[in-house]
Amino acid sequence: MDHIQTADVTAEEVADGVYLGDLLVGERASMKYWRIEPGATLPAHEHDNEQIGYVLSGTLIAIVEGDEIALEEGDAYRFPSNEYHGAENRRDEPAIGLGVLAPPRRRPDWRTNVD
Repeated sequence: MDHIQTADVTAEEVADGVYLGDLLVGERASMKYWRIEPGATLPAHEHDNEQIGYVLSGTLIAIVEGDEIALEEGDAYRFPSNEYHGAENRRDEPAIGLGVLAPPRRRPDWRTNVD
């Protein structure tokens, strides 16, 4: 069994105020920790992976192919493969969550859409 605590995750700033870090990477899926600071935007992107996630704290606006959907603490979400999506934090507190991608993205770079 693999085990890691979110406190031990090294999160990389992938856009101004947007942090992503690997929790675990398996053979068929990977789990990401994400944090979006107040006022920050995760630029719209797409990837071949299906993505399912959960908001641990805070609120953000998911922008999915032009539509805006509020995601709040306790909400789960799913982006099908190749669905164009991004997010904005319009609140005064960070939004924090987990995302599971299948198949796994071992070295994800959504900025260039390369797995």
